Amino acid sequence: MNATPLAIPDVILFEPKVFGDDRGFFFESFNQARFEEAVGHAVSFVQDNHSKSSRGVLRGLHYQIQQPQGKLVRVAQGEVFDVAVDIRRSSPTFGKWVGALLSAENKHQLWVPEGFAHGFVVLSETAEFLYKTTNYYAPAFERSIKWNDPDLAIDWMGVSAPRLSTKDEAGATLAAAEVFA
Repeated sequence: MNATPLAIPDVILFEPKVFGDDRGFFFESFNQARFEEAVGHAVSFVQDNHSKSSRGVLRGLHYQIQQPQGKLVRVAQGEVFDVAVDIRRSSPTFGKWVGALLSAENKHQLWVPEGFAHGFVVLSETAEFLYKTTNYYAPAFERSIKWNDPDLAIDWMGVSAPRLSTKDEAGATLAAAEVFA
């Protein structure tokens, strides 16, 4: 598995070695030792999640201000543009974002560590999105940053009028959001 730090080096793109022939394919989607070597520290996952969304659905930008979650995300069906925003005030990349295309075809995964807001928009007809988390879901601590915050200026791959949840429509701007120290 190839691990490549992105422009914000704490966010890592994983590209598995895929073995395939006319019968189908095989790839190792997770290896604890290789993952920890790439991120540089021990990581324990406690929860796996699976969602399905339609074209134009945007989920995010989510984070938990307490019980923060690191997320290892991938797509099992379809294609999304996945985004991580650094919301660690003490970080030199605070307020910056990185994104990656994740699809069933490319089988890439993205590591989004604690201290980041995370979101994705569906580019295919539908997409099934899988993610492992380092902490349990805690709705009392969940926060959302506006997907279209002008200070972030995220390029959502041409999606300008996404379908949002009520919670995401009410997201805060980064300037008004509760963030990490």
